[in-house]
Amino acid sequence: MTNGSTTMLAAPVSQQERITILDSLRGIAILGILLMNIPGFGFPEVQSSDPSVLNETGINYKTWYIVDWALSGTQRAIFSILFGAGMILFITRLEKRMDGMLPAIYFFRRQMWLLAFGLFNAFVLLWFWDILYAYAIFGMLLFVFYRQSPKTLLILAFVSLLLMTVRENVDLYRSKKTIRKGELVTRIDTTQTKLTIWQQEDLEAMNGIKEESSKEAKLKKHEKELRAIGGDYASLYKVQGDKSVHVELYYTYFLIWDVILFMFLGMAFFKNGILLGNRPYKIYWIMFIGGTGFGLLLSYFRQQAIIDTNFSQFEYAKKVSLDYFEIARTLRSLGFFGLIMLMYKSGFFKWFFALFRPVGQMAFTNYIMQSLICGLFFYGIGLNYFGKLERYELYIVVAAVWLLEIIWSHIWLLYFRFGPLEWLWRSLTYWKKQPVKKNTLATDTTGLA
Repeated sequence: MTNGSTTMLAAPVSQQERITILDSLRGIAILGILLMNIPGFGFPEVQSSDPSVLNETGINYKTWYIVDWALSGTQRAIFSILFGAGMILFITRLEKRMDGMLPAIYFFRRQMWLLAFGLFNAFVLLWFWDILYAYAIFGMLLFVFYRQSPKTLLILAFVSLLLMTVRENVDLYRSKKTIRKGELVTRIDTTQTKLTIWQQEDLEAMNGIKEESSKEAKLKKHEKELRAIGGDYASLYKVQGDKSVHVELYYTYFLIWDVILFMFLGMAFFKNGILLGNRPYKIYWIMFIGGTGFGLLLSYFRQQAIIDTNFSQFEYAKKVSLDYFEIARTLRSLGFFGLIMLMYKSGFFKWFFALFRPVGQMAFTNYIMQSLICGLFFYGIGLNYFGKLERYELYIVVAAVWLLEIIWSHIWLLYFRFGPLEWLWRSLTYWKKQPVKKNTLATDTTGLA
């Protein structure tokens, strides 16, 4: 096969081959992710998930409660499902056009460039909750599973859920053990018995957890971050860069099961037709009713335990016997997905999916644009609104960004085949400049998935 024919075969797929529901779902998820991310942009990290730091009440407290209870983790889960499906779509389409190692070569090149974009997002735009880096690495790991049957992929997803739940509870019971050992030391009469080195270490470890959970420590972190984020790029980089290192390493080595769980689901749902709306209504009703019902119930009990222990990691570790965030999150995510698919299958919401489809076609660009827009709005190098808005006001910013991205996605795609970063990613993947204007003879491909 000549180089010219290979390049032609490796070109992105045609516009007619796009799958509308995947684009629309991707658009819904990419906008929904900002709902979860906005406290990280607008608040010091210690306050983002803890309204007790500044004693938030009224509408601010209710905003935290509703978002954390009903939506926490769901949008990233949907996006991970779509990423898993996108892997299958990308590889299988190339396999229909070429033989040998070329599909794998293009896939791994695609993932490596995604990793580079993730590093750019985390260490240049300084968005410390970036997910692209993890998607790039885990996508390469999951490559070996892309030929597996839907049943096998669902089993792997279930195993990942179990392992992530174990991971959560290993951390919980390590904290319990540290506290228990420290409390035993506090019962020793030090006027009669000198503490050993190991007993002193046990006491210091317990006091470390207790101190970190205190209101004073949280306020100190809060004030320190306010000063750093409100400063110049150097001070901003020091804080955000350190957090990015922590998050990227934490996801890579500790939360791997959290991410690949939904990638496996996406691969399975694409293969068995669930993601394309090809299964009977009852499947989606079971997802919606069962997932939402049980998921919200579990999330309520977990959230209530956090509230009852006054948002203290120390008290939570002492009193809670089981952490089941991942189970609750998975159920709620499946419930949310089931609802969206019921809307899609009904045929009454074509306008809704048409609204979000261009956003999904430009999901990569819109995701990075959220980092850029929110960084310029909140950080000291921009308008410096960091820590200056009420919690509920953050979601006014979300609505403004949504409106902007919906409008600009629709306008952009009137003239261009795909978004600017989608174009760059494809050009780098195929190592050939892709035509982008709609009046040129060219092809299109899937968005970030």
